[in-house]
Amino acid sequence: MNNETESAFDSDFLKKLEYLYIVSKKIFSGRIKAERRSTRRGVSVEFADYRNYTAGDDFRYIDWNAFARLDELLLKLYEEREDLHIYFLVDVSQSMTYGELPKLIYAKRVAAALAYIGLSNLDRIGITAFNTTDTTRLPTERGKGKIFTVLNFLDQINSTGETDLEHAFRNFVHFTKRRGLVVVISDLFDPKGFTAGLNMLKFQKHDLFVIHIIDEKEAEPNLLGDYHLVDVETNQLRPVTINENHIKRYQALFQKYCDDIDRYCTQREISLVRTMTKTPFEELILRIFRMGGFVS
Repeated sequence: MNNETESAFDSDFLKKLEYLYIVSKKIFSGRIKAERRSTRRGVSVEFADYRNYTAGDDFRYIDWNAFARLDELLLKLYEEREDLHIYFLVDVSQSMTYGELPKLIYAKRVAAALAYIGLSNLDRIGITAFNTTDTTRLPTERGKGKIFTVLNFLDQINSTGETDLEHAFRNFVHFTKRRGLVVVISDLFDPKGFTAGLNMLKFQKHDLFVIHIIDEKEAEPNLLGDYHLVDVETNQLRPVTINENHIKRYQALFQKYCDDIDRYCTQREISLVRTMTKTPFEELILRIFRMGGFVS
């Protein structure tokens, strides 16, 4: 990938991560555990329920105190907590270079912050950086100390190539057999559309959380007059003359594009948050915590 020298993580970044982790613990106190329990029954440290004893059950799990009170054989059931696998799919196509604060830098900070929360909660974290043809993976890691591995991986990925969500997500599905929570961090600028790629993930029964990143100038361009516009992903050059009517039409089309994403995610019960890069990443993380979808 192309060399980019700007680091996404300044000296205050780790301090912000620990602050966000502490806040997340307060927001989700007593809730994360309940939402992440496995539906499988088995021997564990956490009591779940009773059921009537039947022949062949292990008599070691009979509640003899209940038998003494009720004269009925009841079997204790316990609930296992399974590790949550969280996969971050980070768009590194060339369109993510756009903006005074490049969208990729913002995406890296968001991914690192959410990964830190997951690692701190002993979840398993994996990261895939994708564009049309290139895929770079960080295998799943576990434990708070792995945040430095995550930061190093994210800091080394750079933007290049075009966007093909379907191709990238098909590759992800091929290499990822364990279902989990998939966090897609992207501007979703795919010439073929975003639906085929997200359908690929949804079909594989992953829980999806989409973080749609846009730059303020993409939503509200301040361009009037004659320009030579260059497609950052294909390098195609197009001379244009832009007037106020063109701007209004563009804004209407951009709003429709966002509305289409909103509608698609709502209909398929996919968690979605949209953000502009001017929003401090920590504010976005707190917003995500309050939504609750990140730990569903």
